[in-house]
Amino acid sequence: MKIFSGPLSMFGAKVEIAAHEKAIDFELVMVPYDPVRGYDPKHPDVTRINPKRQVPVLIDGNLELFDSTQIFEYLEDLKPNPALWPTQPAARALARQLEHRSDEIYFPHIIRLMQLEETPDDPGVKAARNAAAMFYRDMEQSRAGSASSPSARSGVAPSTRSPIYGDESNNSRTTGTNIRGRSLGPPRQIPSSKNWLDLAKPSLGHHTSVVSQKKLCS
Repeated sequence: MKIFSGPLSMFGAKVEIAAHEKAIDFELVMVPYDPVRGYDPKHPDVTRINPKRQVPVLIDGNLELFDSTQIFEYLEDLKPNPALWPTQPAARALARQLEHRSDEIYFPHIIRLMQLEETPDDPGVKAARNAAAMFYRDMEQSRAGSASSPSARSGVAPSTRSPIYGDESNNSRTTGTNIRGRSLGPPRQIPSSKNWLDLAKPSLGHHTSVVSQKKLCS
């Protein structure tokens, strides 16, 4: 099994965490990244498999998949234990909804902040930071009302337990994107996201920092 990921890919990190949690052996292929050019040139396997030309991409024998959620679902089916989705239908539906919200609602605010990295006083920075903080608060309330636990094997998918980003370190893969030293990660008053973040870090400890954070996906 090969997983193609990238230094700034939150979605690649989601897939990697899932594979590590399930103790699935895989070869990690980190696509080339340059702080100025971004993900250019594109990796040929990524462009061949994914029409969107983005990581993550998975190759397992004759099977080729793209999209982090689709790859996550395949890993869950491939090795059901330990389960990363809750077993009860309602809890599983909630977890999947939280994952979708993390990908489609939270993530655009982070993209916006990265786009404004050189202009931290732009009004859009404050608006995006406030929207991201509101998302964390909403997610904390949703999780408080569910049966999920902040433990590493709570039965909730990685990106539902945290959108991957957090605290003040410079490792944008696992902990957060910073603009002028200001963290974009979960506020300290959001304990379950911070707790999960601490548990997730070892799964991606082999990654190094990337100074430029203008692009997230290949």
